[in-house]
Amino acid sequence: MARRTFRGHALVDGALLLPLVLPPVVTGYALLAVLGRNGPLGALDIVFTWKAAVVAAAVMGFPLAYRACRLAFASVDPRLAGVARTLGATRLDAFRSVTLPLARGGIAAGAVLAFARGVGEFGATMVLAGSVPGETRTIPIAVYGLLQHPDGLGAAWRLAALAAVLAIGALIAGEALARRGRAT
Repeated sequence: MARRTFRGHALVDGALLLPLVLPPVVTGYALLAVLGRNGPLGALDIVFTWKAAVVAAAVMGFPLAYRACRLAFASVDPRLAGVARTLGATRLDAFRSVTLPLARGGIAAGAVLAFARGVGEFGATMVLAGSVPGETRTIPIAVYGLLQHPDGLGAAWRLAALAAVLAIGALIAGEALARRGRAT
């Protein structure tokens, strides 16, 4: 998607980025329509399980990872892989030894952004996975549930602090990975 264009390129690109701009509840509803009992992938039987929470977080985080990776690959000069090919490298070898290492910082940034988005995901997760104690209750869903009770504020703050620590840790790790990727 970073280097080749084809008929419908903009349509595919837009579809891959759609969860970024749709309301998360709408994305969750679309996932429910596809993965629900009567949906085309209903036989997977993942709705209201921890797997549904993972799918919702992955779908919501994917556009951020995709965009960062697409930009990282687009920034790599294609002539460098071409030089590797003239020296006998196959397409796969040139990709693995030239393009991928040069795009590594963007790939790391995309992974961190997707993870951070997944940690904070609420809408799609609530629709697809629900709030099953011990099974699908994520940090944001637990905070929301605690805020519904006047005596839950202290626990809500503790979970909010945990979410902040996870997010900051992800950002620090992402920066370290990106720095390491630029150094090599």
